[in-house]
Amino acid sequence: MTPVERLRVVVAGPDGQDDPRAVALARALRDAGAEVVLTGVPASPDRLAATVVQEDADAVGLAGAPPRLLAGLLGRLAGDGADDVTVFVLGDDGEPPAGVLRFPDGTPPDDVVAALRRA
Repeated sequence: MTPVERLRVVVAGPDGQDDPRAVALARALRDAGAEVVLTGVPASPDRLAATVVQEDADAVGLAGAPPRLLAGLLGRLAGDGADDVTVFVLGDDGEPPAGVLRFPDGTPPDDVVAALRRA
């Protein structure tokens, strides 16, 4: 991604569009110039991956991610040829799989934005 390209990010949270961490992240990304799609509750890895592909997203972030959802999302993105999408999680729910960025609770949103721009 060149500096003039706009970062496109899909954000999902366990409480959907009302999840406070997801909303705060979506706002910070938007304020940093990213295009953000804040989804409802990620019902399944297939639906979330389909949203990521449909939106032609550069990254997808989950505010808390059950291991099954995260593993399924990574598999589906790879199957859809979208394995170049940066996947990240917010929260302290253990170590994510290799290649997934993790930001502990309390990470300043600007730090998340900076890391996504580097990725």
